[in-house]
Amino acid sequence: MALEFPNQSRSYDNKGKRVRFTGHDGMFEVMFFARADALSNPADGEEPYLAAFDAAREKIYDAARRIYLKGRKAVYTLTASDVT
Repeated sequence: MALEFPNQSRSYDNKGKRVRFTGHDGMFEVMFFARADALSNPADGEEPYLAAFDAAREKIYDAARRIYLKGRKAVYTLTASDVT
């Protein structure tokens, strides 16, 4: 099965300064984090991070699919080099 993102929810991880989101490969849930540099370095705080994620959502999802195909793990962290 292909990695899909049926649930559009995302959350801000203050400690890690990143956004958490999940994908699904069949019945398996896969956790992703998008670091600040992958989000064009938003201003600090929840609202700017989530707005930056929403603005780049399709690029982030495409990057998540590419990185997932390289090797399946339980958790992935996307950086600027992944989202270009």
